[in-house]
Amino acid sequence: MAEHLSQSELDYPFKLLEYFNGFRVSKVIFSACELGVFDLLTTSPCALSAQQVAQALHASVDGTERLLDALVGIEILHVETQAEDGTALYSSTEVAGMYLAKGGAKSLHDMAIYQSQTIYPLWNNMVDAVREGNNQNQKLFGIPPEEVFQAVYRSDEEMLKFMGLMNSSWVLDGYDVVMAFSLAGFRNIVDLGGDFFHGELPVADLYVLARILHDWSEDKCVTLLKRICDVCEPGGGGVLLVEATLLESRRGPVQAQLFSLSMLVQTEGRERPPSQYARMLRQSGFRDVQVCRTGKTYDAILALK
Repeated sequence: MAEHLSQSELDYPFKLLEYFNGFRVSKVIFSACELGVFDLLTTSPCALSAQQVAQALHASVDGTERLLDALVGIEILHVETQAEDGTALYSSTEVAGMYLAKGGAKSLHDMAIYQSQTIYPLWNNMVDAVREGNNQNQKLFGIPPEEVFQAVYRSDEEMLKFMGLMNSSWVLDGYDVVMAFSLAGFRNIVDLGGDFFHGELPVADLYVLARILHDWSEDKCVTLLKRICDVCEPGGGGVLLVEATLLESRRGPVQAQLFSLSMLVQTEGRERPPSQYARMLRQSGFRDVQVCRTGKTYDAILALK
């Protein structure tokens, strides 16, 4: 919200009410993904009535109609009313077909499912997380706060959902991240994952840490970066961080600030401004730290040994 509210906002809190209803809008989209609304409408050769959609999805006509109308209201679906009998016929927009259907060219379907089924329940415990300063995995999943990835990978189904989330993010931001810097000088590049705190690190010229450091405390981040630095060749090895970085002014980006709260309820880490990543990198033995803000969700930080 603007620092100085306009008179119209003081007269009637339009923006505040929009924020209040944000969770409802999210759940409308998430529920439609879980039910298969976008998959159905995207693959249908013609527009469908609420009754047809409900029948295909094994849902109530009344509930389906309300959900479809809400999706029309937020401009994710189209609707046309037949002149002869007033029947409403619903169809997919290009945005829904591309991003929300499972088979979309840039599908975020897996991201929506993970947000709905895992992140959303954790956020119900935000007050406790802020008071305690700990993630809420114990309350929700019965898993100790320190066992971060035991909670993430608590079942094969959850592991697949998490991998789907990661893949969805990469579909959106991968190109901008890899094009942020010239990587032509690196012959062997490893996207680091797995047990990187204890397992033997593979040999590489460049190690990519994509959305990894934000899961961990600063001490653990430095420990990992030192391990990587130790196996890098001086003058030729490096690390590429991919993170949603905060502004140094603390004024945004809002999405990164919200991600940081997600890290609070789910992990032991946080989102950070570039200066904090640079400090950890230099403390770990890296030099020549370069930052590239992509203008998208995730930014890139390159450091050389």
